[in-house]
Amino acid sequence: MPSVRAERPGAAALLGWLTDPDAPRLCLVTGGPGLLDWLAAHGPRAAGRHRSARALVPLTGRTALGTAWAVADHLGVVAASPGDLVRALATSDTGRAARTVLLLPDLHAAAEPLRVAELLAELARTRRVRLVVETRPDTPEQALLAAAGRHTEVTDDETAEAPTPPPALLPPDPSGPDLFDPDRVCAADPVAVTTGYVRDEGEQHGGLRTAWLRAGQALCAARTPADRALVLLCALGDGADPRLRPALTRLAEPAPWRVCWTRVTGDVAPPWPGPVAALAAQGGTLLAADLGGTVRLLAAADARPLGRLDHPVTGRVTALAPAPDGTVLLLDERGRLHTVRGREPRPPYLRRLTEAVTTTLTRHPGTALAAIGGSVVVGDRLGSVHAFGLTGLHQAALHSGRVTAVAAVESATPFVCSGGTDGTVRRWTPGQDPDPAPLTERRAPVVSLAAAETPHGPFLAAAWADGTVELHCLEQETRHAFRPGPPVRAVTVTEDGALVVGLDEALVRLERHPD
Repeated sequence: MPSVRAERPGAAALLGWLTDPDAPRLCLVTGGPGLLDWLAAHGPRAAGRHRSARALVPLTGRTALGTAWAVADHLGVVAASPGDLVRALATSDTGRAARTVLLLPDLHAAAEPLRVAELLAELARTRRVRLVVETRPDTPEQALLAAAGRHTEVTDDETAEAPTPPPALLPPDPSGPDLFDPDRVCAADPVAVTTGYVRDEGEQHGGLRTAWLRAGQALCAARTPADRALVLLCALGDGADPRLRPALTRLAEPAPWRVCWTRVTGDVAPPWPGPVAALAAQGGTLLAADLGGTVRLLAAADARPLGRLDHPVTGRVTALAPAPDGTVLLLDERGRLHTVRGREPRPPYLRRLTEAVTTTLTRHPGTALAAIGGSVVVGDRLGSVHAFGLTGLHQAALHSGRVTAVAAVESATPFVCSGGTDGTVRRWTPGQDPDPAPLTERRAPVVSLAAAETPHGPFLAAAWADGTVELHCLEQETRHAFRPGPPVRAVTVTEDGALVVGLDEALVRLERHPD
């Protein structure tokens, strides 16, 4: 690697700031352009255990909202607004953020320089992330950041040619894309589309603007027009221009998913069932728990409302576990187990098992719940998974930190999958040693798991706090990923292998396109 100090006069000071653990979290760079691009191009390619990662977020043409989405993506969180991003950093596990240095060139060229500067100042005040911002002296945005608190200033007088940015990050076409045309919206630079929709507050563009702003973080990260069309389909409400859905369906054809149905906030026919806190599938019925504890029953085929589950839980339901005999087990927000009996009489040995687990969780609250055949599976806050069965109790320490989700599969060889705050999903057959390697993992906590035996073998769905969902066909060892945009609250898998994703403002069913 060439010497940074030899090539750029301001680089020595900037490197000194980067390597000083006691330096302010904010560094303002003025002078010659291209220093941050150069630093990103010659910086560490990956973050080791004690090394920082450098994330380049060019600000040219970006609004504060677009900047928040880009920064959230680099930090592994989901943010619907700049305020959401600040709150996420202030309240969530910040291990990834603490190891990331955000390189933010060209603040003067942002679509909203002052609003972007306000966001960056708020991020600096959280003291959870390090920022290097390229500013121009004697501008309002530079003055705002300088007044934000303790910071370092670096002046670079060398004029150097900056590396050519990737096509997706080139300055947007001054004329802007046609924001009414779904073909042009999906094909255009997402930064330009975001800026256009933010500026045009008085026009909904047939529903495209609402859908884009609802799912924008995933839309800006999507790699192809087909992927963007798929995400827009999932965010489009039934009040949108009726011409949009068939147009987006056509554009999404090359994507690996097919949207079966969506229920979005404001939909009336069929109605949106409300925000989702937990999901489960029982035969052809979906069980969807909302934030207040109501569990709605929906037809899995088309989301028609089928009534409500009469249950004894007061407050939020955090997990739903239908048993094969029709019984539904529920975990409440205090980690206690509740039972709703099915129409068929339950065998006495299963009643005794459930009563024993209920008593255990009264003393030792659970954090995750699943059920198969003659077993109840529970996760705990210390990273262990417990399988209560007719042959006794089996336990395994599978995660570093809290277990956030478990799923169980009633296959020829029943097994359990678990996810935790460590971001891993692990497979375990009770009574045997766990698989040594994770089934899958990401650099974000797991928020939901679901599994089902399908005509194609066992399927597993996993969702993470960074907004990513994966559907695994375990026999074929294939996976398909999907990002809806907003935070994913719950997932489930239907008996025919479809994926259902629950969000704060939408419920979506997708199927894989045939390979």
